[in-house]
Amino acid sequence: MAEDEKSGEPLGEENELQIIKELVDQLYNFRDCYFESHSVEDAGKKQHDMALEQEKTLKKLLEKEESVKHKAEYLLQKGRCLNVAPEFSKEAEECLSRAVKLDPSMLEAWNTLGEQFWKKGDLAGAKNCFNGALQQSKNKVSLRNLSMVLRQLPAADSTAQGKQVIESVDMARQAVELDVKDGTSWYVLGNGYVSLFFSSGQNPELSQRALSAYAQSEKVDKTASSYPEMHFNRATLFQYEEMFGSALASFSHAAALDPGWAEPPEREKLLLKYLGKVTELMQNKGKVKARKLRTMLSNLNTSAFGPCLSPQFRSPSGRVGSLQPSSLSSLTHGHNTGVAAMGKVVFSLGFEGHMAFTFGMVDSEETCIVVMVYNTAFSWGVRIGDTVVIPEPQVKRHSITHKETSFDFRSIRVDSPLLLIVNGRRPNAQSQIAISVSYKAQSE
Repeated sequence: MAEDEKSGEPLGEENELQIIKELVDQLYNFRDCYFESHSVEDAGKKQHDMALEQEKTLKKLLEKEESVKHKAEYLLQKGRCLNVAPEFSKEAEECLSRAVKLDPSMLEAWNTLGEQFWKKGDLAGAKNCFNGALQQSKNKVSLRNLSMVLRQLPAADSTAQGKQVIESVDMARQAVELDVKDGTSWYVLGNGYVSLFFSSGQNPELSQRALSAYAQSEKVDKTASSYPEMHFNRATLFQYEEMFGSALASFSHAAALDPGWAEPPEREKLLLKYLGKVTELMQNKGKVKARKLRTMLSNLNTSAFGPCLSPQFRSPSGRVGSLQPSSLSSLTHGHNTGVAAMGKVVFSLGFEGHMAFTFGMVDSEETCIVVMVYNTAFSWGVRIGDTVVIPEPQVKRHSITHKETSFDFRSIRVDSPLLLIVNGRRPNAQSQIAISVSYKAQSE
């Protein structure tokens, strides 16, 4: 009893606070580990089950409110309980705001309040909260949350936006360094690399770093496999890398984990539609009639090679020298050095459901191949009948099966329209614009 009096706080209250904290921790564990005790088929019930668990936990907390004198800690745990839901809670914001006013040193209260501002759409407020938590102590939660906020905050121009993305990656990297076994921090780092990849020239090394970070997230934390956002973001990267089978599987997995999220199944549907259309048009040579095709091909000649015929021509690989014509059937898988492919455009597709301007071309042997051109301005395109020359083409064979639907075709990847020769000339500089993609940032 003497010990209780010296501490200034009855041991009973310490026990009550510990019980309250454990109740809220169990609620978060139920959310984060849901698929350890439920099948993916139960995904549609998760939000309902979560709401019931939250209601039960909140009821238990309210029963203990009068007996707890350490109001800041109680308000923190009540705010955490209300924060477990994906949507903004005004009551949670009020609880957490009161908690940090009563005890400004409460790091977890600052972080949780920041998450509420994030959900509310107040990114500046969220940033201030996470910075407030970092002033108390360097911690992984504030660092990774700041990483996400920095990628979402508006910037004055593209240069400022680029600096924010680089800073966001650094924040996420610091979070990982503090705890290399935290799957959420690895996931946020993967998202940072995706943003950096698309905002800084699409360096393949950054794409691989993103995929490696996602893989590490799943390796160190089995609950990370249940993040629908991670599967969606990875699918977006797979699609850009033309790993279409993996993209479809990841979109499908994201949809299964969150049946209420409309975008993953829509993206899966659009990609399937695109692949089906590409395959059909390639097989039918764009549905161009035989006589018209022969007339189009009769106009093919090496004069359309334009600058490729010059001994000073610099290829995309950096090689200097003229290029030799190659038939499409002679092209090998991968990079074809020292040659150029030439053909007539027989079909083209807009951007719906995919990331590249896509067209099909037929060469003098009447072989058809699909061409995917990235980073094109919306105003750029080629028309049926145009002559296109592709220096040192990068060729890939696609054999895809997804949900009993199969696709098989060859394609050439072109990372910029400026690498093409169209009707004997290079496109102008306005033909190129950096690609923009949609990915999902998780607000933990």
